[in-house]
Amino acid sequence: MSSFATLARFSDPVRIVLVGAGAMGANWAKVIHETAETRLAGVVDITAGAADKLLTALKIEDVPTRTSLADFESFGLDYDAVINVTVPEAHKAVITEGLQRGKAVLSEKPLAPTVTEAWSLAAVAAVSGTLLMTSQSRRYFRGLTAFKRSVKALGPVGILTNDFFKAPHFGGFREAMADPLLVDMGIHPFDAARFILDDEPVSVYCESFNPSWSWYDGDAAATALFTFSTGSRFRYTGSWCSPGSETSWNGSWRASSEAGTVLWDGEGPPTSTDTTVPELDPLEREEISGALDEFVRALRTGAEPSGIADRNLMSLAMVEAAVTSNRRGELVHLIDILTAARDEAILATTNKAERSWLAGALPAR
Repeated sequence: MSSFATLARFSDPVRIVLVGAGAMGANWAKVIHETAETRLAGVVDITAGAADKLLTALKIEDVPTRTSLADFESFGLDYDAVINVTVPEAHKAVITEGLQRGKAVLSEKPLAPTVTEAWSLAAVAAVSGTLLMTSQSRRYFRGLTAFKRSVKALGPVGILTNDFFKAPHFGGFREAMADPLLVDMGIHPFDAARFILDDEPVSVYCESFNPSWSWYDGDAAATALFTFSTGSRFRYTGSWCSPGSETSWNGSWRASSEAGTVLWDGEGPPTSTDTTVPELDPLEREEISGALDEFVRALRTGAEPSGIADRNLMSLAMVEAAVTSNRRGELVHLIDILTAARDEAILATTNKAERSWLAGALPAR
């Protein structure tokens, strides 16, 4: 049974305030504005004038702008939900404020910079009875959905692999990060593996490194091997400094079972000589549009979305575990990462209800 408030308490269409008016904020504003079941009720950005500049560029009129959520309510402006598109370091403050105001929140990934902060946010959501969902936008591809269905048709998976090779010159913070590939990009294939397998990882061994020609300060290449609870293995190999014959941004996928193999290049439909591959659904919206649709559906029906906070913790924990494994040079168990982070979250809060929820929360679901 759902543990969050549904649209019986909200308006129709869903009135959404967008927090964050950067480049990704512009993408979200356009999608919200063009979706029939949602209405852009306002835009918030701490930089004066940024929200107005965004709306002007998109030619969206009659949408109020403010520099904080508090300003919105002080002017009597009502809304139903918040979409958080701020930098990760601001996620905890923005999400907490939205939840404590009784507003459902859809947040860009990662939910928080650390698993500890993510546990804290999941506790706030649970105690307030308000939906908190992470937008894992790369779950929403027609090809990925068809790939998953094809994999399921072949039975239990022995090994699932994802190869990712790109050579982007981002500039800025990514090129200065300690673990740019694992931390900024790894969460996407890690989360997709959980989606494809309908299972949770129990351990990982990972090695990352930085090729001699790399233009990144930190490790831009890695291989990680995850063991899932059913015994399936997921092997990820990626590089952000591999020019030539690059993969798609979703990477190249292969699933092997006793009955055969399914391949997906990350862009078109999957292929297999061993099972019938379902047709792609032209009505299935992709990327952030797909995330928005699932968010709205959850609010209307009470159905738990795939990105609900206390489940999405695992995708973030996979990243943290992979980084920890590389630094220690040893196998790392996910239960240790999750439990240690949960215990830190318990110590960090003074809210008795949140402490009680965290104490009773399972480290892994």
